[in-house]
Amino acid sequence: MPEIAEVETVRNVLKKQILNKEIVDIKVLYSNMIESDLNEFKQVIIGKTFNDILRRGKWLIFDLDGYYLISHLRMEGKYFIKPLNEKIEKHEHVIFEFIDNSTLRYHDTRKFGRMKLIKKEKMNDCIEIQKQGLEPGDKNLTGKYLLEKFKGKRLPIKTTLLDQTIISGLGNIYVDEVLFKSNINPLKETNKITLEEANNICKSSNIIIKNAIKYGGTTIRSYTSSLGVKGSYQNYLQVHKRENQECNICKNKIKRIKVNGRSTYYCPNCQK
Repeated sequence: MPEIAEVETVRNVLKKQILNKEIVDIKVLYSNMIESDLNEFKQVIIGKTFNDILRRGKWLIFDLDGYYLISHLRMEGKYFIKPLNEKIEKHEHVIFEFIDNSTLRYHDTRKFGRMKLIKKEKMNDCIEIQKQGLEPGDKNLTGKYLLEKFKGKRLPIKTTLLDQTIISGLGNIYVDEVLFKSNINPLKETNKITLEEANNICKSSNIIIKNAIKYGGTTIRSYTSSLGVKGSYQNYLQVHKRENQECNICKNKIKRIKVNGRSTYYCPNCQK
């Protein structure tokens, strides 16, 4: 699943290639992906240009005149830029055609991705965006902020950190890495996290996501790159997908367990 670093990489690449090009047509081959009236969706977008591309957590936000188009890649969504005359692949579900005969194609094997039009003056009412928590790197992401969010939660801290209303943009990969860097066991109950540990989660999130974005995100089997970009942060992962390999800190073996159904990697020695 693409997480904050991967979505930020997609945003940066798209900004270099599709801004300010007139959209002359849209093909919607799987209408369930569009959470707006389909006729309005086409009517609003055709003839417009993408003026900018923003991001909030894992949501891409395409800036149109008077509207935002929000897009979530979910599990396996990807964007591709292809010539207009190139054959449409099986899992290309939404195709934006530009005046220069190039296309932006949304590809999604599982069909979980979603797009939705929002009037700009209604953006403060857009629950998908407004419910997002603070992002790594936000100066307001502090240990005190986290402890307030953690109150009364007895779920494992791994599960809590996947909640996008707390820290926006973290997914399975980076939560594993953040907990390792913070020396916190993924099974520890959330309401038992100390202020020192909460501060460490904030610091670790900032460092890891900054570096992951620097290296173009993580390319692994569950999320491969698109747009000709291959992330390399998988080469720097400390625990995720490293089951039975030596911990780079203590040389004990990395273990894999299930936490609420999610594969979770950790070092039993460093994260007691």
